[in-house]
Amino acid sequence: MKLKEDLTERNIIADGAFGTYYAEKYGTKEMAELANDLYGERVKEIHMEYLNAGAGLIRTNTFASNTVALQKSKDQVEENLKRAVKLAKAACEETGKKAYIAGDIGPISEDVGMDDAHLQEEYYGIAKVFAESGIEILDFETFSDMRHILPVIRKIKEEYDMFIMVSFSANQFGYSASGLGAKRLLAEAAGEPCIDAVGLNCGMGPGHMYQIFREIEKPGDTCLMAIPNAGYPTLSRNQLRFGGAPAYFAEKMVDLAELGVDILGGCCGTNPEYIRCLSKQEGLTEKRKVQTACTDEETRKKVVRTGFLYDEHGERKQKKMIAVELAPPFNADDARLLESANYLKNMDVDVLTFPDSPSGRTRVDSILMAEKVHRVTGLEVMPHICCRDKNGLAIRSQLMGAEINDIHNFLVITGDPLPSMARQSVKAVFNFDAVGLMKIAQEMNEELLAQTPLCYGGAINQGRRNIEVETARVKKKMEAGAEFFLTQPVFTDEDIQRLRQIKEETGACIFCGIMPLVNRKNALFMKNEIAGVNVTDEIVNRYPENGTKEEGEAVGVALAKEIMKKVEDFTDGYYFSFPFNRVYLLAKIMQ
Repeated sequence: MKLKEDLTERNIIADGAFGTYYAEKYGTKEMAELANDLYGERVKEIHMEYLNAGAGLIRTNTFASNTVALQKSKDQVEENLKRAVKLAKAACEETGKKAYIAGDIGPISEDVGMDDAHLQEEYYGIAKVFAESGIEILDFETFSDMRHILPVIRKIKEEYDMFIMVSFSANQFGYSASGLGAKRLLAEAAGEPCIDAVGLNCGMGPGHMYQIFREIEKPGDTCLMAIPNAGYPTLSRNQLRFGGAPAYFAEKMVDLAELGVDILGGCCGTNPEYIRCLSKQEGLTEKRKVQTACTDEETRKKVVRTGFLYDEHGERKQKKMIAVELAPPFNADDARLLESANYLKNMDVDVLTFPDSPSGRTRVDSILMAEKVHRVTGLEVMPHICCRDKNGLAIRSQLMGAEINDIHNFLVITGDPLPSMARQSVKAVFNFDAVGLMKIAQEMNEELLAQTPLCYGGAINQGRRNIEVETARVKKKMEAGAEFFLTQPVFTDEDIQRLRQIKEETGACIFCGIMPLVNRKNALFMKNEIAGVNVTDEIVNRYPENGTKEEGEAVGVALAKEIMKKVEDFTDGYYFSFPFNRVYLLAKIMQ
């Protein structure tokens, strides 16, 4: 019987951890996957222990069998995978147990700089080895999202009759290392026709996993998996040791079965004794009526839209809006910035925006600077938040902290890389790009901030060589909840035509970037040293070589007015950034 058919009639007990049990059993820190080549009898023995304990599904000892983790060639990894399959099959034969065998595929580290295409190529190669070795079940486990594996799953499913399982690793609060929530990850995976079973593994014990599963709806025809850790680890004598007891683990797994979980097994810290206790639980493999997910009365409250795009009634403003950028200082002296903010308070500005350490050089934190300006002036503020310096956990904390301080607007950007001279002492994070960060904000809006959702947007780089790529990025950002876009400064008709094309193809709310350059030196600097900004010789030559301050500013104001006139028919607002903090030029431009 095929696994999918079998799961309609009964629940399946999977095996427990391989890596942590191997380390415990043989007193070694060596990667368990290497044993496929060196100590085959050890691998077979562990499989046999799990089978004799009652596991009806075992996973090959290949979680880290890839070129990055094993530091071996592609051919050597393929041999490792094939040996792992033979050992799992041999264990079934020697025990006489009829059990399913799943090819286990864990995440490949991205720290080595492998690009998306090569990552997907390696995942596909691993899956193909399993398929050609007679394995009909693939278990993609401990992933934080599906960015790199979904194209592979779709392709392998087209080529082979495979049962595909995908499980995500999340912490006890329900968030993966990518910052995405378990509820969203499971729903997205269950929505893919090529995936047959979705679930959680690792990252948490059975009690916390139960709390997460009880908040989700069982996904239609897709099977559910629960593969928790034995508990939470402590470090003892340079080795991770897990708490928890087999009897407690088994009791909590029964609770998970009550929620409609179809495949139940163990991850880190579990061993054959855990699976033995699990298999002895009366009625565990019987199908039962699924409890409905918990509902929260609070979610029925009226949603109140906040942010600079909306008026006091939560309705979208019907006007050309104005955003002005104020760069936080390099030191703790904010007097000049606050002076500028108070000046703009009387200029019908809709929002003040604060960059997040642009060019990777340290400035005052954008959110804290925005909070102070909001507190002092009462103006709407919008800090930029980028992916360079923070992981998903830190970003969630920042967004919630900003929310309780009445900051509802954000510009979400990938962020500039660190300057090369700083890379030896300062490490960038970049767990995800702007789209990934927006998905975090989108999820928070749907769950934690459902009544007062964040208002966030993205950037448009109209100077990108391939405008189709930039247009596709805008569409992705809109799908991730972006409500508006601020562009790079616009100086040429080519820039304008590109933005017009993006507007026509996406319908995005676009704030045209306006930067009134104040003299010839300023124009030459922007032309030669700032990437992505299209300052032409014609623009530079409009500034007198030895002009006065007033003459230079007059040219900048005139150019700004010309650009605003040319984009007036399609732009939704203007995004001003004033060199050297000369915000007083706004009054001259808006006359």
